[in-house]
Amino acid sequence: MTECYSLLNLRFPSFPVIDFGAKIFPKRFPKSISFSHPSSKFQLCGISRAMEVVEGSEESKGSSSPLMKLLFVEMGVGYDQHGQDITVAAMRACRDAISSNSIPAFRRGSIPGVSFDQMKLQIKLGVPHSLQNSLDIEKVKSVFPYGEILNVEVVDGGLICSSGVLVEEMGDKNDDCYIVNAAVYVGY
Repeated sequence: MTECYSLLNLRFPSFPVIDFGAKIFPKRFPKSISFSHPSSKFQLCGISRAMEVVEGSEESKGSSSPLMKLLFVEMGVGYDQHGQDITVAAMRACRDAISSNSIPAFRRGSIPGVSFDQMKLQIKLGVPHSLQNSLDIEKVKSVFPYGEILNVEVVDGGLICSSGVLVEEMGDKNDDCYIVNAAVYVGY
C-alpha cells in the first residue's frame, strides 16, 4: 500500500520529524520521492501534489468523516488489572475520555442550527492485536449516554503487561493487565 503525505511537516513511525519549510524547497523539486519502511511503503509527493493534499482533497480528511464536522477529540486510557477482560479495559478507556468533559454547546444552542440530537461520535480504540477478536463493541458503545455513533475503529495498540500479582478471588487467570487507548471524535 502506498500512501501520499504532504511535505510540510511529516511524522512517520520510527522516524524523526521531517520539516520541509517553504524556504528550503529547490525550484525543481521532484514529483515524488519513495522510500521503504519495514511495515509499509511511503511516498512523499512533490510540492504541487502536497498542496493539493493540504488544501482539501479526499486524502486530507484524516480520521474525521465527511459525514461529521469535527469539534474536538477526547482521549482516554483504560485498564483491566484483574480478570483479563479487554472489553472492560475499552469501556474504562472510553469513560476516561468523556468523564472530564461537559458539552453545553449542544444543549444551549451555541452552535447555530445544530441541536443536541445532532451530536455525532467516532471512536478509535488502540487494542492489543491478539485481543481484538474478544472485544465486545456493543458493550463499549453502551458507555456513551448520547450522540449518534458513526463508527468504532479498532486498531493495533494498547498494551498487555504484568499487574505484578495474580488474584484468583478477583477472577484472574494470570497476572496480565490489559490496557486500551481511546480517542473519541465529537462533532455534528
